[in-house]
Amino acid sequence: MRDLDPEQGADSTPPMAGTQQRSTPAGRPSRHDPYRALRYRNFRLLFIGIFLSSIGEQMVTVAIGWELYDRTRSALALGLVGLVQVLPVLCFSLLAGHLADRLNRRRMVMLAQTALALGSLGLLFLSWQRGPLWLIYGCLLIMGTATAFNEPASAALLPQTLPPDLYANAATWESSAWQLASVVGPALGGFLVALFQGATPIYGLNALAILLFLGLLALLRLRPATSSPSQHPVQPAEGTLRSLAEGLRFLRRTQVILAAITLDLFAVLFGGATTLLPIYARDILNVGPTGLGWLQAAPSIGAVCVAFLLAHLPPFKRAGRTLLLAVAGFGLATIVFGLSRSFWLSLVMLFILGGLDNISVVIRGTLLMTRTPDHMRGRVAAVNTIFIAASNKLGGFESGLAAQLFGPVLAVVGGGLGTILVVLCVALIWPEMRRLGALTPAPESQALQAQAEQLAGQVESRA
Repeated sequence: MRDLDPEQGADSTPPMAGTQQRSTPAGRPSRHDPYRALRYRNFRLLFIGIFLSSIGEQMVTVAIGWELYDRTRSALALGLVGLVQVLPVLCFSLLAGHLADRLNRRRMVMLAQTALALGSLGLLFLSWQRGPLWLIYGCLLIMGTATAFNEPASAALLPQTLPPDLYANAATWESSAWQLASVVGPALGGFLVALFQGATPIYGLNALAILLFLGLLALLRLRPATSSPSQHPVQPAEGTLRSLAEGLRFLRRTQVILAAITLDLFAVLFGGATTLLPIYARDILNVGPTGLGWLQAAPSIGAVCVAFLLAHLPPFKRAGRTLLLAVAGFGLATIVFGLSRSFWLSLVMLFILGGLDNISVVIRGTLLMTRTPDHMRGRVAAVNTIFIAASNKLGGFESGLAAQLFGPVLAVVGGGLGTILVVLCVALIWPEMRRLGALTPAPESQALQAQAEQLAGQVESRA
């Protein structure tokens, strides 16, 4: 059975792809519904699952950092956590994207989540028994590998939960789930570490959150995936390298997606002010650990507020210009933060910085869903995953190295200036980004989705 619009009758046809608003009987457009994506059962289940798993992930990040530093008193031990988790993402994401376009995406996500749960249970046992550190890193490596296969499949799965005209609304709510988890998860993880006087129970709670997510995934009734434009599915024997090359060629042809991914890569790479927050809290703003907690929470709080605001506003009409202005504003807020000596001004700048970054996340996520054919979603999402992983980790390294060489203030201000320079370069190199209007599905994507809807209707009638 298809997941129908809850405001329509059981016999109504689903909304046409690319429509932005339904009309009232008088012919006037209906009011914008900020919660329309959440009214779809499938997306609602996926949204709850993503929120639960993200909270668990954030709690484990706090727990593993606390436990390793408590046992080793070594900053290197903490640095290795990021390394062993990001290396599998860089190595396996392209293969994962290829598989996500060939295999059952829900099954792939469920297998990856199962591996994450097993890794978390391994951490639970090793924490309880005070097991060797190399086994702890082994569990983190397993979890990093599972993440590499989960991200492309999950990103490709989301568009199958609702119609194309709701992709922008869905991207907003998906981003808000992750950002809200980024606020709640670390706070809850720190509270539980203090409550239980150790990190051990947190790994079990993460496994429980994943188990709940698996149950929600099993309840999904997904829309059928669309086939390639030629209507001749690629045979399983087709080489992986050829498949990956096809995805890369699509990105090269679709300049607006390439521009959005590149913009995010270099903006995060240069604008890594959050990496240096401990230095600002202790040596520049003199606010101590309590102030550091507020500084670290401010970007996520700003992102959550902007996500709710975007959900209540109509879809972007000039998405390209909005994206460029948001990233330029991100760079400007970074510069002001770097120069600030006022705690409250710094807090406001981080709040604005997080909100503007979330605008970029929503537009890029919507663009990936609306402009990528379904049969390539996994491979394009894999490239995006690699860019995000590389920018986050390398951005932190770049900020730390620049702060070591030139001082934290010059590092942050220089990063903000670099971000603005990147915006100017992207606007000049890819004029398609400046001209990008509403984030509606491309005509070929609408046609393929309509065929999938027709196929689903035929299957239901025969059943």
